[in-house]
Amino acid sequence: MFDPSKPILTLTDKAKDHVKRLMSKAESDAMGLRVGIKTAGCSGLQYVVEFATEKKPFEDMIEQDGVNIFIDPSAVMFLIGSEMDWVEEKFSSRFEFNNPNEAARCGCGESFTIEG
Repeated sequence: MFDPSKPILTLTDKAKDHVKRLMSKAESDAMGLRVGIKTAGCSGLQYVVEFATEKKPFEDMIEQDGVNIFIDPSAVMFLIGSEMDWVEEKFSSRFEFNNPNEAARCGCGESFTIEG
């Protein structure tokens, strides 16, 4: 699963634009967004996106076109090679992850499992 030659995470243009909009409205101490994984949902894992006010120990930081994304160290092995996108639909909008490590996603799309 772990391939060090692949970037941990890349962002689409829509995701970068949305992060820039979020950062323009964020508290002054926000340095970027943090992406992590938590145990939740019917498939076992969920993505977590939150403001980052500091770089935590052992955290990777990705800078892409002026956008800073901090990767929670416990999430790195789950995210290698993923793409973060911003999706706007009629009744919802959200960050969406195209993750080659996912083995399955629940029916509602809120959680996933990893190959392994």
